[in-house]
Amino acid sequence: MMARPARALLVGLAVVGAGIVVAALRVNQYVYFAGYVVLQYVVIATAWNILGGYAGYVNFGTPAFFALGAYTAVFLIQSTRAPLPVLILAGGLVSALLGLGIGYLTLRLRGVFFSIATLALSIVLQTMIINWEYVGGSRGLSVIRPSGPPFGSYVTFLFTVMVLLSVVAVTVARFIERSWIGRGLAALRDNEEAAECMGVPTLRLKLFATTVSGFLLGVAGAPFPYYVTFVEPNSAFNLDYAVNALAMPMIGGTTSWVGPVIGAVLLGTAQQLATVTISSEMNLFIVGVVLVAFVVLAPEGILGLVRRLRGR
Repeated sequence: MMARPARALLVGLAVVGAGIVVAALRVNQYVYFAGYVVLQYVVIATAWNILGGYAGYVNFGTPAFFALGAYTAVFLIQSTRAPLPVLILAGGLVSALLGLGIGYLTLRLRGVFFSIATLALSIVLQTMIINWEYVGGSRGLSVIRPSGPPFGSYVTFLFTVMVLLSVVAVTVARFIERSWIGRGLAALRDNEEAAECMGVPTLRLKLFATTVSGFLLGVAGAPFPYYVTFVEPNSAFNLDYAVNALAMPMIGGTTSWVGPVIGAVLLGTAQQLATVTISSEMNLFIVGVVLVAFVVLAPEGILGLVRRLRGR
């Protein structure tokens, strides 16, 4: 019988291979344009769930980590014309440092107080970016994509990159969930005081969760400048990232790595269809309606609903 890690690796490689095949087909460009957004939300929702779902610390500062990854990339593009892999790694590391710092600064904050602190972080960071002219400031900055991309289109290339990043993010979340770290985070989520009394290293686990979550959010934001080609604070710090990062895991189910993937694919696809058929202004309306429906009818998300139906 094949070991579980080997199976997971093969599945991940198969998904990446499927993404490359889809890119090679060169179908309508909007498929890759929309697919990038959906896969980006898979990474964002998975990253949010490591802290908000596994550990129970609801993070409203998702736009701060995402935008920090994006603006780290902008800074490196402006200063060194660094290649995309360097931008992704640097964006993740800088956002991870921010996550580690937030973890230290909010050691004693729990519940709604932690959420308010992360929201304040997003506002402070956006104000700093608005006043930093080197990366465009409030006016924004145009970014020129590198020439000669694979598959003949840079959007198609970014689609394949985001396929790889989403596989990495989901693999990391799956590993955390099935390890002692995941069990410790679950104890932290259920009752932090009891977990401390039982010897669970709650401080280290919280710092670990904020750092890994920040890293993945920064990784998701790093390719953003090349995707939109014009970066300005309102787009990088968009409220959509905070709302979707919260809604997608809740709709899919926050207790498993599968939940954020299901929520991101379903909600992300619905939003892209609404953008084409109705208006992009309907996106947050769709998220709100679906989220309220699930909170009322299936508070444990789709995974919880499936388990409940199986139990009957």
